[in-house]
Amino acid sequence: MPKVQKQADFLQRMADLEEAVATLQRATRGRDEVPLWTTNFRNLAYDDATSWTTHWETTLTPRMGTMLLGLMFIGDQVGGVNTGGEWQILLNSSTFLSSGSIPATYSYQMPTVPIDLTPYRGADQLQVRVQARRTAGATTGGLYGGGGCIGSSVRFARLL
Repeated sequence: MPKVQKQADFLQRMADLEEAVATLQRATRGRDEVPLWTTNFRNLAYDDATSWTTHWETTLTPRMGTMLLGLMFIGDQVGGVNTGGEWQILLNSSTFLSSGSIPATYSYQMPTVPIDLTPYRGADQLQVRVQARRTAGATTGGLYGGGGCIGSSVRFARLL
């Protein structure tokens, strides 16, 4: 004879539902990685331009409140002269978000930039661009002949 399972009482069902909702809420607090794509054919994007050049970009649909962006920049050395520059982050190709300097010390700069996505949560898409330019260093020689280059990479891009 088949066994019939008794229906749990209302309070037990309510406790089970509250536990399931709490589990779902904890699960949505996780971090999602966001890919940023280089705008050239190398893993370390580098360029010797003195005007702003996009090194990395992505387009995403903002669903969380914050994006944490970890970057790396370095200026190279040409003929014993160190290269320095600047970096900036743009949203939707025109909204300036953050910037910093790349000292001409032939050493890595590793900024971490929090991006508040709250104003863009209703948007279908948001473009994030990482740009850099050379402001100091050799003006001839180097890989492209225009002087020293600024190298950059994305260490991480997380949605929180």
